[in-house]
Amino acid sequence: MSLTGSGSAGSAHRPSDPLLVKGYQRCAELTRQHGTTYYWGALLLPPEQRVDVYAVYALCRLADDIVDEPEKVDLAVPMHDDPAVRLRLFEQAFTEALAAGGCDEPVMAAVVDSLRRRGTDPACFDRFFRAMELDLTRETWASWEELRAGYMEGSAAVIGEMMLPVLEPHTPLAQGPARSLGLAFQLTNFLRDVGEDLDRGRVYLPQEDLDRHGTDPWERTVTPQWRAMMAEQIERNRALYRDAARGVGMLPKPSARCVATALRMYSLILRRIEEADYDVFSERRRVPRRTKVAILSDVLLRGPSRNLVRR
Repeated sequence: MSLTGSGSAGSAHRPSDPLLVKGYQRCAELTRQHGTTYYWGALLLPPEQRVDVYAVYALCRLADDIVDEPEKVDLAVPMHDDPAVRLRLFEQAFTEALAAGGCDEPVMAAVVDSLRRRGTDPACFDRFFRAMELDLTRETWASWEELRAGYMEGSAAVIGEMMLPVLEPHTPLAQGPARSLGLAFQLTNFLRDVGEDLDRGRVYLPQEDLDRHGTDPWERTVTPQWRAMMAEQIERNRALYRDAARGVGMLPKPSARCVATALRMYSLILRRIEEADYDVFSERRRVPRRTKVAILSDVLLRGPSRNLVRR
C-alpha cells in the first residue's frame, strides 16, 4: 500500500476526458449532499487532492446506501430488489472496473481513476465490502472488541487507510492515527444515530456495555443509566479523536488543515449530544453551519494543531 500516496501523479492530474469530468462532478455532489464534514475539510485541499477525497467518499456512500437506504436509486449502482444481490453486483462492477482500468459509468470511472493514480491498496476494498455485507445480516454486537474488530475494521478503520494516500503524509506512521480517525468518525455516527439505527432494526452499541449499565436503547428513553452508558461511550470516542490528532503533524500543511477541520467539526457532535442530555432519540444532533465556518476560519488563521479535541 502506498502510505505516502503518489504525490506527483495526484498534483499533475487535470482530467479532460468528459466521462471523468462528469464522474468527478458527481462524486463532489454526493460528498456535498451527504458527507458535509468531508466536504468542508476537503475545501482546504488543492483541487488535485480534493477530487480524490470526493471519489473515495462517493464509493463508500453508494455502497452504504445499498444497505441502509435500498430505496435510493443511483445510475452508478446496478438495480436489484434484493440489497444483498445489489451489493454484490456493485462490488463486482467496481472490481471489474478496477482491474480493467476504467469503465463507461462516470462515477465508477472517476473512482477507479483516482484509486489507481493514488496507488490505494485494493485489499482495503475487500475489507470494506465484507463489512457492508454484515449490515445485512447482523443487528447487534456483543462487545466493543467485537464491534471494532468484526465490523468497524472494514467499515471505518479502512476508510482512514483509503484516504491516507490522498493526504500524502510525510511518514508511514500516519497510518495508525488515520485508522483511529476513521473509527472515531464512525463511533460518533453510532452515538448520534441511535434512533435512526433502531428504525432499521440495528444497535451499534456494545451489548455488554448496555447490560452493565442496565439500559435498553429500544425503550428510547433518557434515564440515569442511559446517561452513564452514553458518557462512557463518548469518553471512548474522544480517546480515539485524541489518538487521531497525533497524525495531523505528520501531514503536509494543506492535508493537516483538512484533517484538523474535519476532526474538530465532527468531534463537536459529541458535545451537542451532551448538551442535549444524551437524548439521541428525538432528533439528530448537528453542528450548526456558523460553527463550521468559525472552525474553518480558525484553522486557516491559527493553524491546524490548535484546539483539536475539546469537551
